[in-house]
Amino acid sequence: MKIKPLQIAGLTIENPFILAPLAGYTDLPFRLLCREYGAGLVFSEMISCHGLMYEQQKTWDMTQSTPLERPISMQLFGSEPDMMGKAAAMLSQQPIDCIDINMGCPVKKVTKKGAGAALMKSPLVAAKIIREVCANSTKPVTVKFRSGWTHQSINAPEFARMAEEEGASAVTIHARTWSDGFSGTVDWGVIAKSKASIRIPVIGNGDINSYEKGLAMMKQTGCDGVMIGRGCLGRPWVFAQDNPAETPQLRLKALMRHLELIEQFCPPQWALGKIRNHAGKYFKAMRHGAEIRNRIYQAETFAALRQLVDNLLTELLAQKPEEQGEQQADNY
Repeated sequence: MKIKPLQIAGLTIENPFILAPLAGYTDLPFRLLCREYGAGLVFSEMISCHGLMYEQQKTWDMTQSTPLERPISMQLFGSEPDMMGKAAAMLSQQPIDCIDINMGCPVKKVTKKGAGAALMKSPLVAAKIIREVCANSTKPVTVKFRSGWTHQSINAPEFARMAEEEGASAVTIHARTWSDGFSGTVDWGVIAKSKASIRIPVIGNGDINSYEKGLAMMKQTGCDGVMIGRGCLGRPWVFAQDNPAETPQLRLKALMRHLELIEQFCPPQWALGKIRNHAGKYFKAMRHGAEIRNRIYQAETFAALRQLVDNLLTELLAQKPEEQGEQQADNY
């Protein structure tokens, strides 16, 4: 299957395999790491419109960016059209390429305020939000949402048409309902039906954990791009076609590069907290992985953690090829 660049308004995405917005994970260092491994477009964590409007430093810190990661999309969430429009005007002044509207987050603290996936139950409010964001943004606007609120109220195709009518330049569909949360079965048929109902690009999302599976989604649904979320944690190479063998050495080298990026772009007092969410993911399915994760979580300084990873990598590289092969067989 020949892959074409993804076109979102005037923005060309050479590789249509995209890093999803993930709260607690898609900060600047991880976005840069994924770009280095081939992601065509990266998304920020979800950013509160209220946090921007009320000048909350923690929220503005989430907008930290660098030209090295572009193209970059920043994701806004909120439930008030006027506030979302004003926040979009502020955000579009940043050196970014897109603004995305979160209408798919299933987390209770978001939906109880009428934001995230709750907006799929309120299409009129959702339409006003998209209209206001598009009117106030100088960047292309995209919308990310789910199949529907429940399996009895699947409305993604209608929601996609509404988003297009209100000015969105592309949509991303996570092929689960709100009631599924992050479990349940992904229904690619919803993506296909939505793609058939609109002219703007459709990006598919949900349980993509390899390049090959992403290609299968594109072939089966006709979607224009693929968004990868949890499937890339600890495995940032999944965005590229020529995936290397997933050896312990590959994982440790990726983690070392991640640590370098954190050290380069984050204040020292943030560094340890930034990597702890991620570090355990790199050791999933590795022999002695649980023991290594415990040692990581017990590290009291970033320097100690980095030394631990460096020592592990040195030990692995010193092994004979046959020993490495045995370990890989044990792990995978």
